[in-house]
Amino acid sequence: MKTKPTKDKEPKERSARAVYKSMGMLQLRPKKRPRFTAVRGVVKQSKRVFKKQQAPQGMRKGRQEARKKEWHPKTEMMDEYKPKGPKAGKRFTKSIKSNANSSSSTKINFKKKIPVMSSNGMDASLEENNASGAETIKSLPKSSSSSKKTFKKRKDINDESLVENMSSNAKTIKSVPKSSNSTKKTSKKRKVISSYTSLAENMSSNAKTIKSVPDSLNSTKNTSKKRKVKSSYTSLEENPASGAEDTEDIVAVSMTLLNGDAEELDDTTEVEAVSGVDIGALCVSNSRQQGRKSFKWMIRPYSEEVFFSTYWEQRPLYIQRKNVDRKYFNGLFSTEDFDNILRKQRVLYTKNLDITSYSNGQRETHNPVGQAHPPVVWDYYNNGCSVRMLNPQTFHRPVWKLLYSLQEYFNCFCGANVYLTPPDTQGFAPHWDDIEAFILQLEGKKHWRVYQPRTEEELPVYSSKNLSQEELGKPVLEVTLSPGDVLYFPRGYIHQGQTVDGHHSLHITVSTYQRNTWGHYLEKLLPQALSAAMAEDVEFRRGLPRDYMDVMGIVNMDLESPGRQAFIKKVEELTMRLLKYAPLDATVDQRGSNLMHDALPPLLTPAEKERCARMGGEVWCPEKQEVVNRVELDPTTPVRLIRGNCMRVVAEGEGVNLYHCLENTREYHQEEPQFLELALEQAPAVEALVQAYPNYIAIENLPLADDTEKMNLASGLWERGLLMTAHIQDPAYDD
Repeated sequence: MKTKPTKDKEPKERSARAVYKSMGMLQLRPKKRPRFTAVRGVVKQSKRVFKKQQAPQGMRKGRQEARKKEWHPKTEMMDEYKPKGPKAGKRFTKSIKSNANSSSSTKINFKKKIPVMSSNGMDASLEENNASGAETIKSLPKSSSSSKKTFKKRKDINDESLVENMSSNAKTIKSVPKSSNSTKKTSKKRKVISSYTSLAENMSSNAKTIKSVPDSLNSTKNTSKKRKVKSSYTSLEENPASGAEDTEDIVAVSMTLLNGDAEELDDTTEVEAVSGVDIGALCVSNSRQQGRKSFKWMIRPYSEEVFFSTYWEQRPLYIQRKNVDRKYFNGLFSTEDFDNILRKQRVLYTKNLDITSYSNGQRETHNPVGQAHPPVVWDYYNNGCSVRMLNPQTFHRPVWKLLYSLQEYFNCFCGANVYLTPPDTQGFAPHWDDIEAFILQLEGKKHWRVYQPRTEEELPVYSSKNLSQEELGKPVLEVTLSPGDVLYFPRGYIHQGQTVDGHHSLHITVSTYQRNTWGHYLEKLLPQALSAAMAEDVEFRRGLPRDYMDVMGIVNMDLESPGRQAFIKKVEELTMRLLKYAPLDATVDQRGSNLMHDALPPLLTPAEKERCARMGGEVWCPEKQEVVNRVELDPTTPVRLIRGNCMRVVAEGEGVNLYHCLENTREYHQEEPQFLELALEQAPAVEALVQAYPNYIAIENLPLADDTEKMNLASGLWERGLLMTAHIQDPAYDD
């Protein structure tokens, strides 16, 4: 019997100063690594850490002094924590932040999602909006051998100027020419600017101007790329806005960190990220580009531009392969694979498998109870029943790999069903679906008839019931698919398929864009915008006209009166005014956190596993009867995200949560949402990693105030599988 997870009590309301003052991080603990246990899919710290009491005053003072000690890159650790003896190794704890009630009591960062709600029912993290401050950042030439970071002082910004000045100041980023004598290949350059402030009430993005200056005649010229990226970190006290831009060679990440006081802004640091090719990394691929390649492979010979401009959400597309390409989808899935799955894995009726038939205009489901055993399934098949496997990605790696790759491309969940149909039969009644469907014919032949959607059901948000033949009109497309062929049709197009010419049929339907419309986005956005407007704008709290009942309503629709016109005009005015309070970015982040719950986990290559916590690091050696391959990250270790879209940073409550899909299973929603709770000061470092992908950033270059915090954050993300290193870690701490 499963027990419900205990929920933390909601924190008491505190001032902005108290919130920021309480968000700190514990120091290095060189002797032992805290233990973590998986409970119902959510990682929790062991009780040993819960029992940690407040340290005596003398110990606290000693820790404060230790914090001030200088970090030595050559020894790769603080002198006080240098390993003693042959087996001594540095150990870094998970990132944990201080409790509001005590500077030494701890609160676990990794916990189950507990939504924080305000009194009016909306997410507390979305109640306030603010504007980002002015930043001017320039990327200057650096010596290739220098690893020193540049610090730029910022002037104080007072409260009134942030509130009153809703428009943002310009940010100018210039790429400066390199020396004419430089022949070294440069890495990518990208600017990520983020402002974390707590006083502004309206979100606005800053203007950014990027000027590409040509290199000198003797240096290699690179073409710059530009992309705007914005992220929003909000809380009960703040809702900062951030912006980002990338150009081509060195990634410069500039972050503004809040130091506790509302009137002060901390120093700005520049962070370099380098291409994996330049540092000899084996894993240099970009998961987003891999997803694009997978989609282009699926719709070849059509280009992306032609497909999305002519067919996507508009009309069906039939892609017929040449005879030489009849094995185009070989290796994706086969009837033999299906039989092996039935024999070697636990497949359940209804959950994983449906047995269906369609005859005399009636569709029936014949699912027994329990596990699907091969002889029973094949007996149904021999009697003319179709077999549908609902989630082949759960059982078959090639399907998993394809769907995750497409998921990276579409930025939404991608699913699949496999259909096996006996010769000269039909398994399903005519119907329409609420997904964009790509039918990939794997074996045999199937004849398809596709019908125009009904006017009221164009791009529907729900699938239809079973339709009768009398309800159908004339097909707009009628084709017979052979192996290697593809049939695409948008949501709402009615379709039915039947095997012909004594051939069986095996096809896989890849689906995407379910409940991923503007309407679904606005369903989340507008209630939050209205709650914010009601709280902040008196115009939304003014009373309705005394006579509005006399001029409005269905019986007064045809009347033309001054009162009615004034009422309609006022509604239009308030509707436009409402957009001022719309948390556009925060709502996208909410959908992103939902995607992390829906999404498939990434399928890692052996090389990637060796460079992350999956396989890299400590292992048990039976010969020595001890743990070997003891590795640790050090400040110079280059790291990057394991995948481009494997996580989403969301502002919730009084902090920032990092949702991810690494611990999901291949079964839809088998686990609870997985996330890490971050301190507000850690958000710029995570943003730098997101913007730098697929490039690497040395841990010492992360935009955090202190080297200890950099190591704690990087170690915590690495141990959860979110980061990978450029190279396999050397077991320097083994005997």
